[in-house]
Amino acid sequence: MDKTRMRLIDAALRLFLSHGVHITGVTAIASSAGVTKMTLYSHFPSKDSLIVACLDERDRRWREEVARTLAKQPDPVSGMLAFFDLYQRFLLRDSGRGCLFVNSAAEFPQPDHPVRLAVSRHKQGIREHLSALAARAGVRDPDVAAEGLFILLEGCFVSGSMSQDTPVFDTARRMAHSWIQQQESQEQSA
Repeated sequence: MDKTRMRLIDAALRLFLSHGVHITGVTAIASSAGVTKMTLYSHFPSKDSLIVACLDERDRRWREEVARTLAKQPDPVSGMLAFFDLYQRFLLRDSGRGCLFVNSAAEFPQPDHPVRLAVSRHKQGIREHLSALAARAGVRDPDVAAEGLFILLEGCFVSGSMSQDTPVFDTARRMAHSWIQQQESQEQSA
């Protein structure tokens, strides 16, 4: 990827994470990246296209982090539970401002807006990872398990960002582990 383009994406991500998407102007992004607004617009035809590029880059980084984390897990159940550690790390890394994807979706409520579609792709990718892990663990309905885990993950991320209380991840992880065991035991008794 072009170095200037990457500098713009990195600068925008830092500002979006610390201040918010709508409130961050292109002048601030260009200045933070050390370029002119004209240079910014030569790489991105609109602020919305820059936002989408930022979300896509954030998703790429997330997937790399998921792959590294899952490679260290001894089994699929540990992999599912490791998502709670991932969410907690990202919350702490982002200064507790909540999920960039959820925040972006709130600022772009139209379901067919390119920003909203980028958010949907990211969230669907998380569900797919969880479903694949649940299937490998022998859970009866992997998609239902994935959706339940996804709801817990998203809920503890929001709760953690609202209260700056990360022990909520420990509580959610324990709940998820208990629920996964229940799903596995139902499969074994069926």
